[in-house]
Amino acid sequence: MNKRSVVRLAEVATFSSGGTPSKADASFWKGDIPWVSPKDMKCDHLLDTEDKVTRAAVARSAARTVGPDSVLAVVRSGILTHSFPVATLAREMSFNQDIKALTPKSSLLLPRFLFWVLKNKEAYILQSGVKKGATVHSVASGFLERLQFPLPSVSDQRRLIGLLNRAALIKRRANAVRAEARSIIPTLFLSTFGDPGNNPKGWPSISFEQAVEDVTRFVPKTMKRNYLQNGAFPVYDQGQTAIAGYTNESSQTYLAEAPLILFGDHTRVFRLAHGRFARGADGVRLFSPSGDFDASFLRQYFELHGLPDAGYSRHYRFLKSISVWMPPLSLQRAFAERTGRLEGIATQLDAAAGKAEEMAAALLAEVFG
Repeated sequence: MNKRSVVRLAEVATFSSGGTPSKADASFWKGDIPWVSPKDMKCDHLLDTEDKVTRAAVARSAARTVGPDSVLAVVRSGILTHSFPVATLAREMSFNQDIKALTPKSSLLLPRFLFWVLKNKEAYILQSGVKKGATVHSVASGFLERLQFPLPSVSDQRRLIGLLNRAALIKRRANAVRAEARSIIPTLFLSTFGDPGNNPKGWPSISFEQAVEDVTRFVPKTMKRNYLQNGAFPVYDQGQTAIAGYTNESSQTYLAEAPLILFGDHTRVFRLAHGRFARGADGVRLFSPSGDFDASFLRQYFELHGLPDAGYSRHYRFLKSISVWMPPLSLQRAFAERTGRLEGIATQLDAAAGKAEEMAAALLAEVFG
């Protein structure tokens, strides 16, 4: 890569503030100009918005418009507790006072590269540049303007943009296909076994306590919830190192000979758990299916029932009140095999998304250090 100069953001980009047209004039909100507020900043590239305004609304308020050569950043919102939303624009748009538009001053800074500069600085901005309020946080005045970053040549910017965009696209596609793969499982269950609410195929049933064995007693319930990762129980697959915050395997573990069903009030869902498990968390229970059941079948059966929106005790009472169907074990296992293939696809896509993130991180490190 060519030699790069280090610049301050204010040296290479102009900053514009937005505004909100009067809500009292309904005609202002019947236009075709997208008007961006923090609720719209959920993706990296904005195609459209929920609200739209007219030219008159922009002319008669603090609102203004910017085009695809600008980048929008949320500078005032409760979301700044954990993320710094940034987006490029597909077309001319207006925006409110909680957002700032950053527009390169010359062709030496490409808008998409400016986007990646801000994404790379996200952790630093959140840690050092955000003023905490009771409910709403904001980026300190002048903080973004003072941000420094290396500015490569335009040709290097284009090369990096292409690689980073490709990594982001891989991640988006992987996430979309993974979600689609997992969404098929409930439909597959309903077509195979019927709706748990009315048992249309007349399967025989037994009580919840007959269908499973509570093996929670094997797992000390001492771990704090903030060690949980993505709402899942910490799992140690055999032969692997610790996951979810552990640096090595705890001596107090429970080795599952077969898949278990995980239930916890922090997630209000059921998950399949395999392998070796570390210390339990408060409000987490592990159930081992009886010999008449497959864990994948039971997990989906319980998830389709749903849990009441209440505390753990009520959840558990609700569980014990459920009658559990007993389809033939061979049919349950056939369902488990098909869902296993879908989960396998989803897992592979998780890995692809992870590699894409690693690639993006390596490229950003190459440029920004």
